Amino acid sequence: MWQPIGDALSNMFFSTFLALVPILCVLVCLGFLKMKAYKATVLALILSFVLSITVWKMPIVYAGEAIIEGILTAFWPIIWVIIASIFTYNITVKTGGMNIINQTLSNISPDRRIQVLILAFAFGGFLEAAAGFGTAVAIPASLLAGIGFNPVFAAVICLIANTVPVSFGGIGIPVITLAQVTNLPLNELTAFVSYQLIVFIIILPSVLILVLTKSFKSLKEVLGVSLVSGLSFAILQTLVAVYIGPELAAIAGSLASLLCTVVYVKIRPVKNVWLFPQERDAQQEIATAQNNIKDISARQQLIAWSPYIVLFILIMSVNLIPQLMSLQEIASKVQLYFGPGGRPVSFQWITTPGTLMFISAVIGGLVQGKKGKKIRDLIKTFGATIKQLVPTIVVVSSIVAMAKLMGYSGMTSIIAISLASIAGRAYPFISPLIGAIGTFVTGSDTSANILFGQLQKQTAVEISANPSWLAAANAVGASAGKMISPQSIAIAASATGLVGNEGKILNSTVPYCLGYTILLGIEIFIVNAIIL
Repeated sequence: MWQPIGDALSNMFFSTFLALVPILCVLVCLGFLKMKAYKATVLALILSFVLSITVWKMPIVYAGEAIIEGILTAFWPIIWVIIASIFTYNITVKTGGMNIINQTLSNISPDRRIQVLILAFAFGGFLEAAAGFGTAVAIPASLLAGIGFNPVFAAVICLIANTVPVSFGGIGIPVITLAQVTNLPLNELTAFVSYQLIVFIIILPSVLILVLTKSFKSLKEVLGVSLVSGLSFAILQTLVAVYIGPELAAIAGSLASLLCTVVYVKIRPVKNVWLFPQERDAQQEIATAQNNIKDISARQQLIAWSPYIVLFILIMSVNLIPQLMSLQEIASKVQLYFGPGGRPVSFQWITTPGTLMFISAVIGGLVQGKKGKKIRDLIKTFGATIKQLVPTIVVVSSIVAMAKLMGYSGMTSIIAISLASIAGRAYPFISPLIGAIGTFVTGSDTSANILFGQLQKQTAVEISANPSWLAAANAVGASAGKMISPQSIAIAASATGLVGNEGKILNSTVPYCLGYTILLGIEIFIVNAIIL
């Protein structure tokens, strides 16, 4: 890690301000200047490069290596996941499968609130738990937009939903990594993370409905199913986390939520179906959906859902079947950054979520496609997908490169250390904020734990707090930053056809991120002071 030099930087406030410049650049350019996201992130990357070599005196060679590592790790697996996700969606639209998916969901319930609970909360939670790397935003957001949701609503709702499953996302990798970084007991960290999340999991479905309808009356109509959706997720995730471990916690919770939500709605259908204002004749919409579904056979539904069914099977297989788990060893380790803190980067080729999703898309496309044109349509759709995602590729590669540069240069650590020194005994209140900053910069809960896990532990010791409790707060706070991370927003914008409108999405998610972080900070502070 490189240290800032010069008389001016002996002032902690000024050095912190300079370290914040790239982050402020992204916020101002997107939120206020309405600049295109790819321009804003490239500008922020340039600023972080200039600051790292001039103020932090990082050698240009090391700064270049950090950028290269960032770009390559952005491409694999993050950008690859985005490409595969949108490719899957585009194939489903082209083959007409999306129309059948829409009608299938209408058969479960034509109510848009229930569809949000099923797709954004439960199904999105499963994708985050099993795959991670943006799948929980890209696929549910594209599905919601495809079945008639306003693209901005679809993007914002999926970003907000993609919070509580994040701490145990990717088969528990964030918590496992946190334990390795801090040398704290994995079982204790896992339990604390699950406890901190309980309240937020229970209330999140209700928050999603309020975001969608902006009406407490509308929420009251579906409060029962909302509570069932949240409680089933929270209970199963907590039990699995505490008694089994972090790997399957969010998978168990999300699948329980999905099953319980569908069963509850079938037993107690919604009386007053909520549709969008533009869907004028509600009764006609419902009747049409229910009549259409009768004409769709089980075989047609199976074919329409085939890419997502194959994806589910592949994800579960490579993580649970011993003979296939060895595929995870097909990977390459390459060291790209050779400065202080540098370590080899691992690239998984077969079991990375993007590859599994691409395989699912191809299989689904072959099943759904027209005879004689299947391969040609797949190639054409893939080319169109790449062209569609060029701005997103620039955004994600720029922001990950900036994160690597800020992390290796020491800029990110200075921000966190300053916050800790300012807070003093009140530090537990802002400990989730530090995790959120980590995810905002890096786009990853795991990376936020790598950056700040040890800092949280050391600060806890200094103020006589419980180290595991504050380290866990970092992981949970990092999940809040997910909804405002430029990387996540770029994925959501691509999935919903809103490229160029990232600032609008950011402005919509910031209040929810602040509310989440403040409430979590209060919880962390009170429990630490009274119980621990």
